[in-house]
Amino acid sequence: MQELLRIPADDVHIEGLLELPTGAHGLVLFAHGSGSSRHSPRNTHVARVLHAQGSGTLLLDLLTLSEDLDYHTRFDISLLTHRLLLATGWVRLHTPASRHLPLGYFGASTGAAAALQAAAALGEDIQAVVSRGGRADLAGAHELAKVRAPTLLLVGGADSEVLQLNRVAYGKLQCEKELSVIPDATHLFEEPGALDEVARQAADWFGRHWK
Repeated sequence: MQELLRIPADDVHIEGLLELPTGAHGLVLFAHGSGSSRHSPRNTHVARVLHAQGSGTLLLDLLTLSEDLDYHTRFDISLLTHRLLLATGWVRLHTPASRHLPLGYFGASTGAAAALQAAAALGEDIQAVVSRGGRADLAGAHELAKVRAPTLLLVGGADSEVLQLNRVAYGKLQCEKELSVIPDATHLFEEPGALDEVARQAADWFGRHWK
């Protein structure tokens, strides 16, 4: 099934594309990075691989179009986390087809920080987290230490600054964790085969941790 959702979030509505393969084992909520959207070809590619492996996806736009034009709003991790938590709760209440599925988060860039903060807030209600080229460090040391969901940090080997920031964040995580470096890949994983490897590892991570 495929459905476009309009989710109330304070005084606005945010949109998300829900897709569930037959017999889905879990649902992954995508938190996009700054300047991106649910139409991101990279995250759409990952979502297709997840579908093939039996995971449903909800590709979310955590900001409205006008909010996303504001540089400061795009980097407001607290706001992004708040919206992701609202979307998570709304899906639990209002989408019967996915209501009882285990939940995971997939975050890219600043969306990874929001995913980790939301996972810290929800504890064992989140089964797994994957970060793609994410700014996990922006979640903050206190919140990173509270994350209980098994967390996979995927970073390009040629994305040196983000790789170093992820190594610092990795050291703060107290959960089951893995830092996977995709050789020679840059920040957007545009090199041949790089995004395929991201998708493969993400699908494997979620598949291993659905309960």
